[in-house]
Amino acid sequence: MPFSDDYRPSTAHADLGDGFFDPVSAAEFPMSRLRWRNQRWAARVGLAAFDDQEWRAHFAAFQPLPGSFPQPLALRYHGHQFRHYNPDIGDGRGFLFAQLLDSQDRLLDLGTKGSGQTPYSRFGDGRLTLKGGLREVLATELLEAFGVYTSKSFSLFETGEALTRGDEPSPTRSSVLVRLSHSHVRIGTFQRQRFEENPDRIAALVDHSIRRYMPDADRAAPSERAAAFFAQTCRNIARMGAQWMAAGFVHGVLNTDNTVITGESFDYGPYRFLPQYDPRFTAAYFDHGGLYAYGRQPASLLWNLQRLAECLLPICPVEPLQESLERYDDVFADALQEALTRRLGVIRLGEEIDTLLAKALFTFLNASGAAFEQTMFDWHGGRAGRARAMAGPQAGLYQGEVFSAFEATLGDRPARPAARPDHPYFNREKPCSLLYDEIEAIWAKIAADDDWTGFSEKMEDISMAREAYGID
Repeated sequence: MPFSDDYRPSTAHADLGDGFFDPVSAAEFPMSRLRWRNQRWAARVGLAAFDDQEWRAHFAAFQPLPGSFPQPLALRYHGHQFRHYNPDIGDGRGFLFAQLLDSQDRLLDLGTKGSGQTPYSRFGDGRLTLKGGLREVLATELLEAFGVYTSKSFSLFETGEALTRGDEPSPTRSSVLVRLSHSHVRIGTFQRQRFEENPDRIAALVDHSIRRYMPDADRAAPSERAAAFFAQTCRNIARMGAQWMAAGFVHGVLNTDNTVITGESFDYGPYRFLPQYDPRFTAAYFDHGGLYAYGRQPASLLWNLQRLAECLLPICPVEPLQESLERYDDVFADALQEALTRRLGVIRLGEEIDTLLAKALFTFLNASGAAFEQTMFDWHGGRAGRARAMAGPQAGLYQGEVFSAFEATLGDRPARPAARPDHPYFNREKPCSLLYDEIEAIWAKIAADDDWTGFSEKMEDISMAREAYGID
C-alpha cells in the first residue's frame, strides 16, 4: 500500500454519534482531470506516494481511505447568514471524507467542496465551479505564505460537467476540491444543538472539541470545561481576524457556519485582497451594506462569538462567558501586533510600542493611498531594508510627517529569527499579490484556451514568497 508511517487515520468525529452528521455518497463525475495536488502537505500526512490513479481513486471517486470513514459524512449545522438565522443548512455540497493525525497529534480533516448533493443541498446541484476551486487554491496558498492559519487546498479535479451560475458566465466548468483542515466544528454546529434544545449534545460537543483540539483547556476542572473551551475559542478566532487584517484580506462571508472553533480560515467564496487600505472595502458583490467589510471583520467575529456564548448557556454560567467576550478586544489587539510584526519580519518590543506601530502603519496606509502589499514587502525586515524600499515603486510615498511617524515606531528592531529579508524574493521590485484582476486574468486564459501557465507561474511565485517568509 502506498502509505508511509506518517499515515495515521482516525474516525474521531464519528464518536459524536447521532445528531451531528448523515452518511452520504459522493457524486459520480463524467471526468476527473487532476488540476492541483498539494504534494507538500500530502507528505506530512503520509499520502505523498500515491500515483495519479490512486490519487484519483481517493480524491475524485472518493474510495475510502483505509482506517478512516467507510462512508462520507455530511455534517449537520445551522447558522446566522448575514445576521439572519437559517435552520435549513448543513453540508450541501461537501462532506467529511476522512480524518488523520499529523506528527504533532493534531486531528486533521479531509473535507470536500463540490462532491454532490446531500440532504442539505436544498435546491442546489452540489457542485463547484472550476473557477471557484481555482480561486480557493490560490487563496489558501498565499494566505499560508503570509502566515495566516488557514485550511489547505489538498486536491482539485476538473469534473467535466457544465454548470449554470448566476454570478459568472454560464455554462461554466466544474470541479471537486478536497481541503485539509484542522476541524470542521463550526459555531453553527453548536447553534443547531441549541436550536434543538439538546444540552447533552452541546456538552458532548464541548468535550469532543477540548479533547481533540484544545489540550490546554483539557486541564480545566469538570465544572469549568465549557468556560475554558469558550475562552480558547475566543483566542483562536481573534488570532484569525488579526491575521486577516495583517494580510489585507477580506473573507467576504463571515457567517457563523463559516467560523470554526480552531480559528482556522476556511470556505473561500467571494474573498478579496486589498489593493489599498480601505476599512470599507467589501469582497462580496451581494454585501450591499458592507456588513463584512475589511474594517468590520473584527467586530463581525466578536458577534459570532456572542452567538456561540448563547449556545453554551445551558451548560455554563454566564459570568465566565461574558468575561471572555470582554477580553476579546485586548486579545485581538495583541494578536494584531503579533501578526503585523510577523508580516514586517521584526521582533516585538512590548505592548505600548507595538500598539503605536500598528496605529502608525494603518494611519500611513490610509493617508498615502499606498498599495497594501507593496508596503508590507518594502518594509519587511524593518528599517534595515530602507534602501530597498526607497528604490522601489512607492519611494515617493515614503516621506512626510505621517510616514516619519511610522518609520520612527518601526525603529531599529532586529529581524525575527525566521525572517529572511536577504532572500532573493526581496531583491525584486514588486511582491507576490493576488488582486481581483490578477485572478481574472489567470482564469481568462484557462476559460478561453485551457492555458494554465498563468496559474502555474502564480503558484511558483507564491512558493517563493512562502520560502522568503520562513513558512515551512
